[in-house]
Amino acid sequence: MKKFIPFGILILIVILALIFPSVETSKVTDSKIDSGDTAWLLVSTALVLIMTPGLAFFYGGMVRKKNVLSTMMQSFVCMGVITIIWVIFGFSLAFGDSMGGIIGDPRTFFMMKGMLGNATWKLAPTIPLVLFAMFQLKFAVITPALITGAFAERIRFNSYIIFLCLFMIFIYAPLAHSTWHPDGFLFKLGVLDFAGGTVVHMSAGWAALASALYLKQRQEQAHAPARISYVLLGTGLLWFGWLGFNAGSALGSGILAATALATTTTASAAAAMSWIFFDMLRGKKPSVMGACIGAVVGLVAITPAAGFITIPHSLIVGIVAAVVSNLVVIWRSSTSIDDTLDVFPCHGVGGMVGMLLTGVFAHQNVNGGNSTGNGLYYGETHLFFIHVITLIGVSIFAFFGSLFLLKITDMISTLRVSPQEELAGLDISQHDEEL
Repeated sequence: MKKFIPFGILILIVILALIFPSVETSKVTDSKIDSGDTAWLLVSTALVLIMTPGLAFFYGGMVRKKNVLSTMMQSFVCMGVITIIWVIFGFSLAFGDSMGGIIGDPRTFFMMKGMLGNATWKLAPTIPLVLFAMFQLKFAVITPALITGAFAERIRFNSYIIFLCLFMIFIYAPLAHSTWHPDGFLFKLGVLDFAGGTVVHMSAGWAALASALYLKQRQEQAHAPARISYVLLGTGLLWFGWLGFNAGSALGSGILAATALATTTTASAAAAMSWIFFDMLRGKKPSVMGACIGAVVGLVAITPAAGFITIPHSLIVGIVAAVVSNLVVIWRSSTSIDDTLDVFPCHGVGGMVGMLLTGVFAHQNVNGGNSTGNGLYYGETHLFFIHVITLIGVSIFAFFGSLFLLKITDMISTLRVSPQEELAGLDISQHDEEL
C-alpha cells in the first residue's frame, strides 16, 4: 500500500493544477516594474539555484565512495520536492498574509494565485511578484539540503523526503515569515538578516545538530573523502551562486547589490585564508579541504550582514567566523557527536557568528532601509541586544522543533538504515546504483 502513496500524491497535484489554473491577472495599477532590477533578479535566481548542485558536489566529495550518489541525491531531490510544496502553499506560508506575525495564510498565493500581470511584493516594488516568489524558492530549496551533511551515510531516502517536507513547513516557513515579512514578528522587532543567516543557516545548523544526536554514530568511524576534486568544484559553484544569494537579496540592481557582492567576496576570501593559516598555526599542512570549508564558512557568516556592513568589516566577519568554526570543529571531533560533515560547526556556528557581528558592525549609511539603528561598534546597543535575544530564541526553536520532527518522521517511516544497508553503502541500498 505504501508504494502507491507517492503516486497518489502526484495525482492529487494534477487535480489541484486543473482546478486552480491561476489565470487571473493582477489589478495593481501603480506598479513600476524596472527592467534592470528584473534582469538582475532573473540572473540571481539562476545563481542561487546552481548552489544546490554545488552543494551536492561539495558534500558528495566529502563522504565515502559508497555513499557519494546518495548524498548528492539528497540535495538534488530538494529541487523537486520543495518546488512543488512552494508552488502549492509554501510561498504563502512564508510570504502570505500574516497570521500573528508567525506564519502566512496558506490561501494567499495558493497554487501561485495572483502571479500574473504586474503584481509585486511589498518590499520589492520594481520586480514581478512571480520573480520574487521564484527567487525566494531557491532559498527554501537549499536550506534542508544543507542539513543532509549531518546525517550523511545513514538515513533512509524515503524517510528523508518526509523530514524535509516537515522541516520546510514547520521550521523554515515560520522563520522566513517572521524575519522577512513586513508584518513578521522578528521583522517588527528590528532583526537584520539580509540574506538568510538566521532563516537559512541557523535553522539548518541546529537541525543538523539535532539530526546527528538523534541518529547517533555511524557503524564505521574511519572516514576518507571520496573525491576532493568534487569538493573544489562544489565550492566554486557555491561561491559563484552565493553572489546571487546575497547581492540578489538587495532585490534590485543598484548600489546595495554591489555592496553585498563586494562584502560577500571579501568575507569568503578572508575566511578561506584564515582557515588555512589557523590550521598551519596548529601544526597542520594547508589542505584543499580546509580552504574549501573556510571559504564556505565565510560565505555563511557574511550572509546576514552582506547588505548592512562595510567592506573592511566584512574581512573581520570572515576571519572571526573561520577561527570560531574551526575551533568548534575541533571540539566536535573530540565528542561522540557524529555530525558527518560538520554542518553545525560550519553552517550553524557560522550563521550565529554572522548574526552577532551584524549587530556589531551594521550601519544605516550602508543600507537606508535599516531603521533599527547602528551596531555595537558605533556605540549603540539596541540592535546587538535584539540579535542576542533572537539568536537564543531561534536556536531553541530550530533545535527542539527539528528534534520533534525527526521523532514524528521516525514514527511514520524508520529514519535510519539497517546496519547491513549502512555497511553496504547507501548508493546500493537506497538507489541500487554505484559511482
